[in-house]
Amino acid sequence: MIISVELNKQTYKIDTNEPLDISIPLAFGGAQPNVYGVENATSKACEAGDLIGDTRRGGSVNFEQYTFIPHCNGTHTECVGHITHQRISIGDCLKDTFIPATLVSVEPEMDEVISRKSLENIFTPLLTRGFLPSALIVRTLPNDESKKSRVYSEENIPPFFSTEAMEFIVDQRVEHLLVDLPSIDRIFDEGKLSNHRLFWNVEAGAFETNEKSRFNNTITELIFVPDEIADGDYLLNLQIAPFASDATPSRPILFKLI
Repeated sequence: MIISVELNKQTYKIDTNEPLDISIPLAFGGAQPNVYGVENATSKACEAGDLIGDTRRGGSVNFEQYTFIPHCNGTHTECVGHITHQRISIGDCLKDTFIPATLVSVEPEMDEVISRKSLENIFTPLLTRGFLPSALIVRTLPNDESKKSRVYSEENIPPFFSTEAMEFIVDQRVEHLLVDLPSIDRIFDEGKLSNHRLFWNVEAGAFETNEKSRFNNTITELIFVPDEIADGDYLLNLQIAPFASDATPSRPILFKLI
């Protein structure tokens, strides 16, 4: 189906039959990304009395229990509740269903830092076209399929954003940040999560929101953007599970703008 949408006073068309999925499918018990050495996501057939939740074992249906950690086992979207004492739900924060988005590819600099300069050089020229994205999608280079099952640890620390780079993103009024990294901060940063706090406007070291905190902003981590998806502008459909939690598995879908 072809539908017309108006973004920033310009009319575009999108083909709903050609979605571009940039999530990592979570293979329970199979190859999957992992952060901090947590247990892998697993599944097992439920058993209750005569009920066996596995058709291969004589059950009438497959009926399984899934165990996973959204922040560490795959593509997930999180809200400010990730860093607060107050239990804030992602379902209460994510209000946008279709979001104007821009995809950029960035090569980290020395020590795996994504700098403000590298973002400015790529992102700033795009703003002259009049397309004002509410979402920024960052694909890091080099880019390969090993990201779908990469294990991140102290021996394999991924790229991360500098403080200045995050300040630039905030200055561009980005409300939804999507990255192919396990965290927008250095994964071992003594628990400071300074970039998370910058993005949500929570004071350094604080675990409470304030009147200027950005409750409707979201961060999506551990995406994977295949090389065949070109940098540029898209319409993003950010799909989440209806969990009453600070984070949930998610499925970001892009649509080309025609």
